[in-house]
Amino acid sequence: MSVKSRIEYRLTEALSPERLEVINESHLHAGHQRGFTGAGETHLRIRVVSARFAGETRVARHRMVNELVKDEFEAGLHALAIEAAAPGEPVRW
Repeated sequence: MSVKSRIEYRLTEALSPERLEVINESHLHAGHQRGFTGAGETHLRIRVVSARFAGETRVARHRMVNELVKDEFEAGLHALAIEAAAPGEPVRW
């Protein structure tokens, strides 16, 4: 199972999102570190809309997501961009 698939599964189980996108952006970081070609799943973006975020601050939302995917960081995930919203909130995506 891919990193993306595992993250999608965990977030779906915990947050019951109305909308969820996990985007691999690793290729955008090729060359940022010596020898890094951009292959693999090291840099991901999560876009998620969930009622669980209603009334929560941006920091609290990020903490929720980070807690759910912390095992992936221990397994090699390097960077995670999080765009989290509650239903009805405006998003740019």
